[in-house]
Amino acid sequence: MREKRRALVLDTSAFIAGFDPSTINEEIYTVPEVGLELIDKTTSKIRFITGVESGRLMVVTPAPKYVDLVKTVSKEIGDLSVLSETDIQVLALAAQLEDSGYEVTVITDDYSMQNTAGKIGLKYASLTNLGIRYQFHWITYCPACGRRYPSNHEETVCQYCGTHLERKPRKRKSVKRDVK
Repeated sequence: MREKRRALVLDTSAFIAGFDPSTINEEIYTVPEVGLELIDKTTSKIRFITGVESGRLMVVTPAPKYVDLVKTVSKEIGDLSVLSETDIQVLALAAQLEDSGYEVTVITDDYSMQNTAGKIGLKYASLTNLGIRYQFHWITYCPACGRRYPSNHEETVCQYCGTHLERKPRKRKSVKRDVK
């Protein structure tokens, strides 16, 4: 059996944390929105541009069905409201590559992205922190009147008292991490 091709999919935080595509021999991908989030004339933006120009970093827009998959899964576990469009695109690209036969690792320091990646079944790695220890399902609630809303509730204000809604873990599951 042939070994799967390996790929890394980079979030904006990977570039900010100092990831340099020229130092890695694996296939490296990201989405156009990551380049837009990086500030011009910064080291992280220069690394991004150099990676693209050298052909080491491939910038790909994921297919809509993978964007829908990420939105569905993140909504189920209550992370959709805190994921940016860039976060969703990065996770969608990783899911698309994995579906195409790659072994994919998402490089991100964002806990909600890690939580969603884990739920989808994607590997992830962090550069500046240890990564998540638990996968959470969230509940949205009103800290004033105590009303609870489903994790996929999209409103940000309590419909009864007008207070800004918050979220907290409803249940958690230990995440097994590979120790190398």
